[in-house]
Amino acid sequence: MNGKPEIDTSVPHSARIWNYLLGGKDNYPVDRRAGDQVIQTFPGMADMTRHSRYMLTRVVRYLAGEAGIRQFLDIGTGLPTMDNTHEVAQRLAPESRIVYVDNDPLVLLHAKALLTSAPGGATAYIEADVRDPDAILAEAAETLDFSRPVGLMLMGILGLVPDDDEARSIVKRLMEPLPSGSYLALYDGTDTVQSYVDAIRHHNANSGANPYTPRSHERIARYFDGLELLDPGVVTVTQWRPEPSPWGTPPEVACAGAVARKP
Repeated sequence: MNGKPEIDTSVPHSARIWNYLLGGKDNYPVDRRAGDQVIQTFPGMADMTRHSRYMLTRVVRYLAGEAGIRQFLDIGTGLPTMDNTHEVAQRLAPESRIVYVDNDPLVLLHAKALLTSAPGGATAYIEADVRDPDAILAEAAETLDFSRPVGLMLMGILGLVPDDDEARSIVKRLMEPLPSGSYLALYDGTDTVQSYVDAIRHHNANSGANPYTPRSHERIARYFDGLELLDPGVVTVTQWRPEPSPWGTPPEVACAGAVARKP
C-alpha cells in the first residue's frame, strides 16, 4: 500500500454509495446524490442495505461458531462500518484470519481500520477486482492456508458483473482451490420488486457508477451449483436465519442470498 491512492470525487463509487446508505460518513456529494436518486425511486433501499449487513453478521457468526471456520476471504468488503467480518469472527475465535478485497481507493485509505486484528489472528487487505480471481487467490494465499477450510464471502458484489456466465465462472474459480468443508456465502439485489429494478435502471443510466444487475432467486441459486445449500436455501436476506427482534417480523427486501458448503 505504497503511495496515496487517487480518488475520483467526480464519479460515484458503489462502495461509497453503500456507505452513505448505511449512514456512514466516508462518501462524497456525488455518492450522496446517486444514493438519494435510488432512494427517491425506491424508498426501501435504506432497509435493504441495513438488513443485508445484518445477514452478513449472522453468516459470519454461524461460520466462525457452529461451522468452525477460521479463515475468511471477503471480496467487495466496502468501507469499514460496524461489525466488520474480522470483528465478528474474532469475537468468537480470536485466531481467525481474514483477507479483505476491494478496488475502491477510499477503502485502501481506510485499510488500517480493517487491518486491526485480535492477538493470534491476522487480517490483510488486497486491492483487486473481483473479475481477476487468479490475482486475488495468489495474494490471499500469503495470509490464508488453502489446505484448510475458508469462508468465501461475496456480499453484494456479483451484481457488478453483468454477464451471468462470467459471474458464475468467477465463483467457480474462487471456490476451486478451497478444500472440502469450505463455505460460499453471498447475497445480491433481486429483480423481485419493480420499484427497485426501476431505481437501479435509472442509477445505471445516470449515475456514472459501475452498472448493477439485479437477478432472480433462480439465477442467484446457480452460483451454488455443486455445493450443499444450507437451510433455508436462497431467500431474502431478512429470512436467512432471522433472530428474534422486539420490532417484529423484518420486512421483505429486494435482496437474496444463501450459504453453502463445499462437499
